Amino acid sequence: MGTLHTKASLYRFNALDALAVAVYLGFTVYFTLAGDTVQRLMLQLFPDPATASYAVNAIFYAGVGIFAVASAWRVAGRDLRILGTRPWFTLGMVPLAIVVMLILTAVLVAAFGTAQSSENQLGIQGLLQHVPAWLMVPLLVVLGPFVEEYLFRHLLIGKLSQYVNIWICCVISVAVFASIHVVGREGLVLSALAPYLGMAAVLVAVYVWTGKNLMFSYFVHAAKNLMAVVLIYAIPPELLPN
Repeated sequence: MGTLHTKASLYRFNALDALAVAVYLGFTVYFTLAGDTVQRLMLQLFPDPATASYAVNAIFYAGVGIFAVASAWRVAGRDLRILGTRPWFTLGMVPLAIVVMLILTAVLVAAFGTAQSSENQLGIQGLLQHVPAWLMVPLLVVLGPFVEEYLFRHLLIGKLSQYVNIWICCVISVAVFASIHVVGREGLVLSALAPYLGMAAVLVAVYVWTGKNLMFSYFVHAAKNLMAVVLIYAIPPELLPN
C-alpha cells in the first residue's frame, strides 16, 4: 500500500507543475508578442546579438527549469536508481533509440517533401556559430532536454494519463512537442514539422516502453542534442543552411 501510494503521489499534479507550465506559457507568449522589446532590452545589456539571444534562451529555460527540478526531483531520483540497476541496457538502448530516431525522421522528411529548416532550428544554428560550446552545451544538452522531457513526457503523459487514456496523451505529447518547435514565419508546415515529429515519436515511445522513465527519455533527448551540437560545431559555417 505504501509503495502504491508513493507511486501515485509522484504522478499527481501539484502547484510546482502549475508554476512551471505558467512560466513556460508566459515566457512563450511574452517573447512572441513582445519579441522586439525583449531584443532591444537584451541588446542594451549584451551588445552582441548572439549573446543577447543566448541570454533570452537561458533565462527562459532556467526560469522553467527551477520549477521542473523542484517538482520532478523525486521521480528523477527513482528513475536514475532503476537505470542504475541495468547500466548496460541504458548504454546500449540510448544510441539505438537515436538511430531509430534518425531513420524515422528521414522517412517522414521523404514522405512530407523537401526538408525545411524551422525558424527554431535556424536560430539554434546561428547561436552555435557565435556562442562557445561551453555555454551552449549546458543549455542545449543539460537544461533544455530536461525541461522539455518534464513538460512533454512527464506532465503530458506521466501525469495526464492518470485522467486521460495514455495513447491520447501520447498523441498530444507528439503534436505539442513538434508544434512548439515550429514557430515563426513558416507556421505548421509539414516539411518543417517532420524532424520534430520523428524525434517526438521516439521520445514518447521510449518513455512509455521504459515504464514512464523520465530520465531514460531525457538521456535519449540529451544525447541527440549533443550529437547535433558536435556536428554543427564540426561543420564549417559556410556549409550550414542560411
